[in-house]
Amino acid sequence: MSSPKKINMVQAINLALDHAMEQDPSVLVLGEDIADAQGGGVFKCTAGLSGKYGTERVKSTPIAEQAIMGAAVGAALGGMRPVAEIMLMNFMTVGMDQLVNHAAKLRFMTGGQTNVPLTVRTATGAGFGTGGQHADYLESWFAHTAGIKVVAPSTPADAYGLMLSCIFDDDPCVFIENLPLYFVPGDAPVPGTRVPLGQAKVVREGSDVTVISYSRTMLEVLAVADDLAKRNISVEVIDLRSIAPLDMDTLRASVAKTRRAVVAHEAQVDFGVGAEVAARLHRDLFGQLLAPVGRVGAARSPVPFSKALESAYLPTPERISAAILQTLA
Repeated sequence: MSSPKKINMVQAINLALDHAMEQDPSVLVLGEDIADAQGGGVFKCTAGLSGKYGTERVKSTPIAEQAIMGAAVGAALGGMRPVAEIMLMNFMTVGMDQLVNHAAKLRFMTGGQTNVPLTVRTATGAGFGTGGQHADYLESWFAHTAGIKVVAPSTPADAYGLMLSCIFDDDPCVFIENLPLYFVPGDAPVPGTRVPLGQAKVVREGSDVTVISYSRTMLEVLAVADDLAKRNISVEVIDLRSIAPLDMDTLRASVAKTRRAVVAHEAQVDFGVGAEVAARLHRDLFGQLLAPVGRVGAARSPVPFSKALESAYLPTPERISAAILQTLA
């Protein structure tokens, strides 16, 4: 199989689903309007798959997240590897019982006799004026639940590799797609290459401060790092890729070198992934840090509908840069 040199995240996800379904007949996909007759998904991530694999393996469902999640959990228990699409992350709340109380706990509650190889795809991301019920970043909810793996790619190649790893993992995985990243081009993956779950990536080496991020906020962080380089400030940038499990080995090694760190993400600062990362770094590198770990994220508020308020709500390059400079000071 050959891939173009540049693809976007929609194409990468579609390619990963195609390759997984081709490789393993137990992989099936279900969600609202995902078959070609209904448009191939609202974001077109499943376009063409039902024509290739049939509507028994690419199944459009009613608008019923409880039914989607429940059917996917049952299919996983029955020996399949389902990929359930919950259109937007806020809608995950409707199927939380099946995911948190059942899928996440069944392996533990059966003494390891039962696996739930379920992947839940969901999209989110502010910036489009979709309001408070369509754009929340809720990754810390699921990372807080033992038994669930949580990933949030920032590039098409990572989206492809992480999707394959999630599908063929024997535990439930939540795969978070950020809407503003869907059509940002990036390097195409090598077909069949998986990105291991729980493995962060140093995407830019530096010596003055480590900035840790994931998903869409990586774009802002890399832009800030480029800007600060013009001022002779060397920023090391780490893409978590996986939120749970968390790759503390890579984080510790980087921050032990730079002795300063900032964590930036789109989710609210309060009780977020940045708080967990900061707490672990303070514990593990106590006495080595030259400044407290900085945190940047969204305001503690529902996502505003107003464009002006939404822009103020989100972590901006200016806020990320200010946090880095404060840490260096």
